[in-house]
Amino acid sequence: MHALLMTLLLITALGLIIVVLLQSGSSAGLSGAISGGAEQLFGKQKARGLDLVLERLTIILAILFFILALLVVKF
Repeated sequence: MHALLMTLLLITALGLIIVVLLQSGSSAGLSGAISGGAEQLFGKQKARGLDLVLERLTIILAILFFILALLVVKF
């Protein structure tokens, strides 16, 4: 059981790393950091397409990683 959980944890961790690296940056350069923050805070733009899929996949993999890590510690 422990070997199976460790294998699943490793696969989930690698998947999480890959998905995070595939995501595009939220802003480009210093000018994007200054003006982009207010736009993200007050703007109502939703992520579309591949960015949305990667964002949701990141959330799912992070939750799965957390649960698997707790199960590995317990068993």
